[in-house]
Amino acid sequence: MSVRTTQTGTPAAQFRAVTQTFGDFTAVDAIDLDIPDGKLTTLLGPSGCGKTTSLRMLAGYLTPTSGTITIRGKDSTRTPPEKRNLGMVFQSYALFPHMSVADNVAYGLKLRKVNSAERTRRVTEALELVGLGHLAGSRPKKLSGGQQQRVAVARAIAIRPDLLLLDEPLSNLDARLRLQMRSEIRRIQSETGLSVVLVTHDQDEALEMSDQMVLMKDGRIQQQGAPHEVFAAPANHFVAEFLGYENFIPDGNGAELTVRPEHLVLTPEASPAATTGAVSLTATVLDVAYRGVDVLITVEAATPGGEMVRLLSDTRAAGAPDLRPGDRVSVQAPDAHLVRLPPKS
Repeated sequence: MSVRTTQTGTPAAQFRAVTQTFGDFTAVDAIDLDIPDGKLTTLLGPSGCGKTTSLRMLAGYLTPTSGTITIRGKDSTRTPPEKRNLGMVFQSYALFPHMSVADNVAYGLKLRKVNSAERTRRVTEALELVGLGHLAGSRPKKLSGGQQQRVAVARAIAIRPDLLLLDEPLSNLDARLRLQMRSEIRRIQSETGLSVVLVTHDQDEALEMSDQMVLMKDGRIQQQGAPHEVFAAPANHFVAEFLGYENFIPDGNGAELTVRPEHLVLTPEASPAATTGAVSLTATVLDVAYRGVDVLITVEAATPGGEMVRLLSDTRAAGAPDLRPGDRVSVQAPDAHLVRLPPKS
C-alpha cells in the first residue's frame, strides 16, 4: 500500500504558541512544536501533562484558546475534524460491532464517497498491510485485542491521511501484545512513510518507536529530540527521573548530578576501588533485591556537602558483590555516565 508523501523538509504539522485553558486550568501552555513529515513523533508524559489535549487540538476536537495549528502548511486552527484528512486510532479502537472487518475499514472511504472499486482495492491493501486480509469477513468481537487494534489502524490508513494520530493505542493490550504491536506500528509507519503522532505515558514505548519524542509536564514541553539524544542528555530533573535516572546527587552549588543505576559501581569498602570516577562516596547498604539476571542494591551515602542521599545500583547478578544490609561500600560513578542537571526551577 503506497501512501508515502514527498518529504520536502516542511513539517507535516506545526504548533505556534498554542494554549488550551479550561476555566482557570491551563492544560497546554503556549507550546511551539514541529511534527516532522514522514516520521513517528511521540508525545510523552504523565497523566495531565497536556499530551492528549495537544493531540485533540491537532485532530480538531478542541479549538485552541490561542495560538495557531497548521497542517501541511495550511492554517487549520479552526478547521473541523472531518475536513482535516487525519486518521485517528482511539484507545478503545471504536470499531462497529455489527460490521465486518472489511466494512469497518471501508467506513471512512464511504464517507468520502470513494467509488466501490477503489474502496475495495484500498480496503484489501490496508488489511494486507496489517496482516489481516484473511479476516476481512469476520466481526470485531471474534478478534483478539491485537487484531482489533490492527483493524483500527487499517481503517485509519485506508483514507490515506495527511497525519495518523494514535491515542494510547497499546494501553489495553497485555504486555506480550504491546511489545508485538510496537514493532508492527513501527513497520507500518516505515513502509507507508506516514507522518504519525502517538500519545503515550510509557517511556519504553516512546524510546523504541520514536523518530522524535516530546516530553511534556504541566502543559509545557520539557525536552524534544531523537530518543538517543534525549536519553543520553536529559535537560532537567523531571526528564531524567521520567526516563529512569534514579540517582540524584547535589553538587553543592544548587544543581545536581544524575547517573543511571546500571552505571553506579559498588565495591566493598575494604576492597580496592574497581574504578575511579567523578563521583566517589562512602555508603551503607540498605537493601539487596535479587531479580534473577540482576541485583538491585540500595545504599545511603553522605555527599561532600553533608546531605544524605539514597542511591540505587543495578548490577548483573553474575558479577554482583556479595553484600548485606549494613555493609559499608564505596560508591563510584564514571564521569562518562554522569549528567549535570540545572537547578530545579
